[in-house]
Amino acid sequence: MTTKLEIRESTPEDLAAIESLYPQAFPDEDLLPLVRELLPDPALVTSLVAVIDERVKGHGLFTRCGVMESTTRAALLGPLAVAPDSQRRGIGSAIVREGLHRMAADKVSVVCVLGDPAYYGRFGFHPEASIKPPYPVPEEWKDAWRSIWPAGDARPISGVMTVPPPWRNAALWGP
Repeated sequence: MTTKLEIRESTPEDLAAIESLYPQAFPDEDLLPLVRELLPDPALVTSLVAVIDERVKGHGLFTRCGVMESTTRAALLGPLAVAPDSQRRGIGSAIVREGLHRMAADKVSVVCVLGDPAYYGRFGFHPEASIKPPYPVPEEWKDAWRSIWPAGDARPISGVMTVPPPWRNAALWGP
């Protein structure tokens, strides 16, 4: 038996494991409708799983988006989930790093996330003030809206992030 971590694109065979992962990782949030809407469209999302001993231990999505009045290629990171028994072992970090690498290879200029500033700050995500989220976020969450330019080609742009229909739910952007 091996304990090697593998990060790979998800397959339809991973769906049951992915669907069991989110309620475990987020018992107070129902993210499954969002995940189920995003997964069927590989042109829209990059869906990565973390596998150890042939078991899915983590999952993350990178959704391709845009910025109004800009040709900048953008993506939205999330949701990202790791099985509670496997947290704090670098699994989420491995998913984020691989996703950022893939976004850079796909010529995505900027990746935004609405998440824990301390966690995402470790990867180089900085508070984002020029690109606005598609819905207002609560004032106490303003530092949680962050961005990174994975290819290192940051250039000044401003506007509102345009998101595909699954993300057009204001409840996903606030408490």
